[in-house]
Amino acid sequence: MKLKITAQIHREGKWFVAFCPEFPEANGQGETVEECVQSLRDAIELLLEDRREDATRMMPKDTQVLDLA
Repeated sequence: MKLKITAQIHREGKWFVAFCPEFPEANGQGETVEECVQSLRDAIELLLEDRREDATRMMPKDTQVLDLA
């Protein structure tokens, strides 16, 4: 499954900074646009992993976790 997001990227001094409206808790930064985008991807991936762990913690032990990748 591919996840499409909106990335707002702007420059702050020598850094590029990215913000994603769909995941306001996640942001990225880098010295290049590519580094900035990868940093944002990593932040969103960690956020989704944390949310899944939080959600599955309260589910019955026989609940299945599916990998959509």
